[in-house]
Amino acid sequence: MSAFRSHGLVIAIDGPSGAGKSTLTRLLAQRLGYVHIDTGAMYRTLALAVSRSGVATDDEAAVAAVCRKVEIGFRRDDGCCRVIANGEDVSEAIRTPEISMLTSRISAQRAVREILLALQRELGRDGGVILEGRDIGTVVFPDAEVKFFLSASAEERGQRRFLELREKGSTVTLEETIADVVKRDGQDADRELAPLRKADDAVEIDSTGVSVETVLNRMEQFVRNRAQTG
Repeated sequence: MSAFRSHGLVIAIDGPSGAGKSTLTRLLAQRLGYVHIDTGAMYRTLALAVSRSGVATDDEAAVAAVCRKVEIGFRRDDGCCRVIANGEDVSEAIRTPEISMLTSRISAQRAVREILLALQRELGRDGGVILEGRDIGTVVFPDAEVKFFLSASAEERGQRRFLELREKGSTVTLEETIADVVKRDGQDADRELAPLRKADDAVEIDSTGVSVETVLNRMEQFVRNRAQTG
């Protein structure tokens, strides 16, 4: 595959919950003029639909049936990417701790992953895109021209998530949030299907104690160098 697809590179950004993937992907896409495809939001949207449906989350056939009925889209609103499911803006509803845990469970189901895998590959096939998630560089686009794996300590990731939830009015404690991060890490790493892991050719960046601007500059420079070398 050429380094330059029809419209540019495919950039994969993987890493655990709270590693800064969403923020850095959004900012990097703005700097490069690339399209940001938030695959995590896509899984969260399906998890929300499953939660609202009332089906048993371990009934894979029922879960898949619910997921197939969900139409997912993204809308740019004052520089912010809103997530739309069947015409409803679910951008806030998909970011609760409960949906986070449910997302980890249903994303381990083969049918759910196959539903979104086809859509993600279709959206990114021509390049000029940045996809973030947990298996982009290993499963969704193993031939991506640029791969990053973002990490940070569980304590720092928990702190970031805690502040985010408090700003939204959630009554959570820092200890509970860190515990949820650790639990989510275990679920993602231990699942049988597409577990969280760093691709062999991914550039790993530990953002513990490092500013967003510093990490962003490093990523941007790497991508531009890669584009020049072809």
